[in-house]
This record gives sequence, structure tokens and C-alpha cells, in this order.
Amino acid sequence: MPNPIETKKDVPAASTSATKPLSFAEAVARGRVSQEEALALFDSLPAVEVDFMLGAWKGAGFPTGHPLDGVLERYHWHGKRFDSAEHVHPLVFARRDGSLTHVNPLMTLPSLGMLERLPALKSDAAGSAFRALIGLVSTKQSAARLRATTYRGVTSATMQYDNLPINDVFRKVDERTVLGVMDLKGVRAPFFFVLRRE
Repeated sequence: MPNPIETKKDVPAASTSATKPLSFAEAVARGRVSQEEALALFDSLPAVEVDFMLGAWKGAGFPTGHPLDGVLERYHWHGKRFDSAEHVHPLVFARRDGSLTHVNPLMTLPSLGMLERLPALKSDAAGSAFRALIGLVSTKQSAARLRATTYRGVTSATMQYDNLPINDVFRKVDERTVLGVMDLKGVRAPFFFVLRRE
């Protein structure tokens, strides 16, 4: 396992509260949980090794009231693909014909800050327009890598974007499921998502 990299020193580690966190199944059954409940669940889950993440994963939302909740689904996000620790496709989307393509993060993620100012970007119509133009932002190049980093006091597999200040940190739900947190520089509230092994 590569040497861990310490990140987010300003983010408090796991809570010492006696309150038992929700289980993953309970959180999913609810449909939406608070940021605090999601963080407590995340903190309760075990770390994963970098090699555990290799392969193709189907993505799903994990709503917490974050501005990004539901946006990826409207844009027909499929998931992520980890070919090796050095070659990761962080944004895999479905075309209209059902085939998959890798999207260049530099062409899409810098616009995240516009979501608050332009709510129309969260609409189904915006997602359909993106799908129609997806060929313009597709790439065959990998755009991230896997490393072990320490986040909230636990060292676990983390996807680091090559050219953006974003880390996706993973914790293990079971052998086929992980809970992910997108840690974006300058944004205090983390964005949660689920990956299931294909």
C-alpha cells in the first residue's frame, strides 16, 4: 500500500458521541439523511485498500441536502473505472444509445460553483442537453489516480483528480459497495455518493 497522505487537517475526526450511527441500509431506506448522520455513518465504516477499488463501479446518489444531490443522475452519470492505481476514469457517463464514455473533468467540474447561481443547470433539460453534447467533453485519457490518504482520522483508498483540487475518499460497506465522500477544496460540506462493483 502506498504511503498515506494526510489531508483535511481542519476536518474533525470521528465523533466520540455515544449515539449509534445509522447503518448503511437504514440510511438508504430513509432516502435522505443529514450531513451529520452521513458523516457519522462514514466514520463508522472500515477503510479500504487501494487494490480493492480496481475495476468498474456503478455510481448512485446518497442524498444529504448537498447542492450536488441529484445532479449527476440528471446528467446520466454511470460511475467510475479504476484500471490501475495510476489510471482512473473518474467520470463515466451513459450516452443515449446506452454505451459508456469517459468525461474530461476539466471540461465539467470547474462549473460546479455555478449550480447555486443557476438552478436551471440542475434540471432534466440541462441533463438532456449535456447528453446530446457529451462527445465534446469525452476523453480516452485517464484523469485521476488512487492513493491512500488520511481523512477524518482514518487512512483509506482515495481517488485524486490529476488537475483539480478534489479527492474522493472511500469506506467499505461490503465486498461490493463503498460509500464515497467528495472532498473539494474551498467547500466545507462534503458530497456523498455510493459505488457498487459491476
